Amino acid sequence: MTARLTHIDETGAAHMVDVSDKPVTSRIAVAEGAVEMQRETLALITAGNLAKGDVFATARIAGIMAAKKTHELVPLCHPIMLSKVTIDIEADETLPGLRVRATTKVADKTGVEMEALTAVSVACLTIYDMAKAADRGMVIGPIRLVEKMGGRSGHWKAEP
Repeated sequence: MTARLTHIDETGAAHMVDVSDKPVTSRIAVAEGAVEMQRETLALITAGNLAKGDVFATARIAGIMAAKKTHELVPLCHPIMLSKVTIDIEADETLPGLRVRATTKVADKTGVEMEALTAVSVACLTIYDMAKAADRGMVIGPIRLVEKMGGRSGHWKAEP
């Protein structure tokens, strides 16, 4: 089997993939990312001492909202009815910084990888926005898909 880009037709034009004949199945995707920062910035965030408020709660809400809007942000992405979005954020002194993990779930004809990746991306951007007054040198990334389940391709997990 030769790999091909599914959003490119035989003429080379971009198009939305037709999923009308695919069965509805339960699908889950998990993505992760990180925001590296100065140790002092991490201490401010974990102590809840940033002027803009609770970084964890705000980034969680932003990530959930972003997952729900993915089809409006990413061209050719199907709108889907998400059944679950969770955003987990934890401090990691070894970075130093925050690790962000998004899990998305749907029963539909297409996957939820883009929603998980969008959720992580926007949660990380929100962390940066809330802490930039203390640390403009923060670094976002890497952001990646770590696992997907369901659909024709079945279960896939990234190498550790």
